[in-house]
Amino acid sequence: MATKALWEDVAADFEKVGPLTYADLSEGTSISDMAERAIEAAPETFALIGFSMGGYVAREIVRKFPDRVQTLVLIATSARADTPEQALRKSRAADQLRASSYAGLSRGTVSQSLHPDRATNGEMIDRVRQMSIDLGKDAFLRQTVQTRKSDLDRLDEISCPTLIIAAAEDRLRSLEEAEELQAGISGAELCVIQGSGHMLPIEMPQALVGVVVPWLLSAPVIRHA
Repeated sequence: MATKALWEDVAADFEKVGPLTYADLSEGTSISDMAERAIEAAPETFALIGFSMGGYVAREIVRKFPDRVQTLVLIATSARADTPEQALRKSRAADQLRASSYAGLSRGTVSQSLHPDRATNGEMIDRVRQMSIDLGKDAFLRQTVQTRKSDLDRLDEISCPTLIIAAAEDRLRSLEEAEELQAGISGAELCVIQGSGHMLPIEMPQALVGVVVPWLLSAPVIRHA
C-alpha cells in the first residue's frame, strides 16, 4: 500500500544513477501478475529496486526477464511465505473491510512499521496513511487477499549483482529474513542500517541513499554516458 511518494526523499539522489521508472503494483492480482504489469513500463535494461512486498515482485521480474535486469536491490523484504497466522489475519481483515468503509491503514498498523522512537510521529504516520488512502479500498483488498508464497528454494535462480538492505529495528521483517536472502542469492551483499524501522525510505532516506547510490555506481554492469 505504497505509492511513488514512498521514494520522494531519495528520488533526486537515485537519479544521479539514471532516470527513475516507478512500477504501479496496485492493480496486480498476484506477485506474478504484478511482475508482468511492472515490466511493461520498464526500460530495456535497468537496475531494479524492490521494497517490502515489492521485493517479492522484483525477484519474480528477475526470474522472468533475467536479461533485462542489470542489478537488484532488495530493501526490508523477505523470501518467506505468509505464516498461517498472517494468512488468517489478512483474510479476516479483508472480510471486515468488504462490509465496511475504508479510511486507509490504521494509525496503529502504521506505528508498527516505524522504529519505536517514531511510533508516535504524527507526520510520518500521516504520510504512510495517505499513500494507503490514495490507493484505496480495492487495491487494499487485492493486496490483502494474496497468498504470499516462499521463494527460498528459487533464490539461486538470481544471478545478477544483488544488494540486500535490512533495517536493524524492523518489526515487520527480521534480520534473519535478510540473511536468508543473502545466503540464497549467489554473491549477494547485505547491509544493515541502524536506527530505522521497516519504512526505510521515509525514516532514514539519507542513510539509504548512502548505501544504494555508491553501490549502483560501482556495479560493473552499469554504463554511464
